[in-house]
Amino acid sequence: MPKSGYVFTPYEAPEQTPFDKLFDIFSELITHTSGDVDEALDWLNVLDKEYSLTTDEYTMDDFIEDLKKKGFLREEIEPDGKGQLSITAKTERVLRKNALDQIFGKIKKSGAGNHKSKKSGQGDEATGEFRDFQFGDSIENISITESLKNAQINNGIGDFRLTEQDLVVEDTHHKSQMSTVLMIDISHSMILYGEDRITPAKKVAMALAELITTSYPKDTLDVIVFGNDAWPIKIKDLPYLQVGPYHTNTVAGLELAMDILRRKRNTNKQIFMITDGKPSCLRLPDGQYYKNSNGLDEVIVEKCYNMAAQARKMHIPITTFMIAQDPYLQSFVEEFTKSNKGKAFYTGLKGLGEMIFHDYETNRKKRIN
Repeated sequence: MPKSGYVFTPYEAPEQTPFDKLFDIFSELITHTSGDVDEALDWLNVLDKEYSLTTDEYTMDDFIEDLKKKGFLREEIEPDGKGQLSITAKTERVLRKNALDQIFGKIKKSGAGNHKSKKSGQGDEATGEFRDFQFGDSIENISITESLKNAQINNGIGDFRLTEQDLVVEDTHHKSQMSTVLMIDISHSMILYGEDRITPAKKVAMALAELITTSYPKDTLDVIVFGNDAWPIKIKDLPYLQVGPYHTNTVAGLELAMDILRRKRNTNKQIFMITDGKPSCLRLPDGQYYKNSNGLDEVIVEKCYNMAAQARKMHIPITTFMIAQDPYLQSFVEEFTKSNKGKAFYTGLKGLGEMIFHDYETNRKKRIN
């Protein structure tokens, strides 16, 4: 009787063309340079000199020409007759997909985090993932193939039997709709002290946009930025996002976010706020700005607490991702979160994407318990 089982072969990485290898690096650089093609190519030339990325058979000029031919770059002739290179909508989509793969792909593999669902109940849309059978699960959700495979592994073929411990069900979630507003701090402190905090924030926003538009098309995502004021930006403009010489008007960002969510018909609404600095600015009724960067200003802080409480009354949870370790800032965020009954994460740049995606998935999905 022939033996059945798995045959493992050595993994071989897929062969990449010279263009693909350079394009992976170029995509990363174009995000860091906020869409500045000339600066990205300058950096690529520096890397080429140091690491010999190109060859005599495939030069940097060949790569640039391929970028144009494949529709990733367009060249516009300016009045002085010089050509100006810029990325296309095709490139913007690639950047969003790459961000999704970098951030969300790692989460699926690592399984980091342990967020609990606030509600239990049977879902009605398959997630494509499996978990162990639990008391109360519907028989219809049992995966026969996966369960039989477990029984064979656990009990063998000679003494084959199927036990409760072998059963596997396909996980599901409700087809609920979620409206999300992502607030991104673009105050000067996001690049202060030589630390680039805006690029990870951009990547998170691009990845979240790609996830929602591809996997949850009924959901909505609005992105707003806040400095001295707050304003919405389009998803296609995310790669070009830059910080400015701004203070941090958290109140303006929250006001705009809640105004956007008021107009949404979905019952599930949430705000994600990425910030690294304390609130330091308010816009007064006469149009002037009240600014104070020294410590925590009581007037500004109290207004933030009031906005958090107002969002709570509207059943809009606020999840704050604070990229800072200062104890007095953490104290402010804790009080702010308490006013809203939301969530707060104190994170470095490395884990920012994973935290946001875990929280989005937890709020979005009502999993079977």
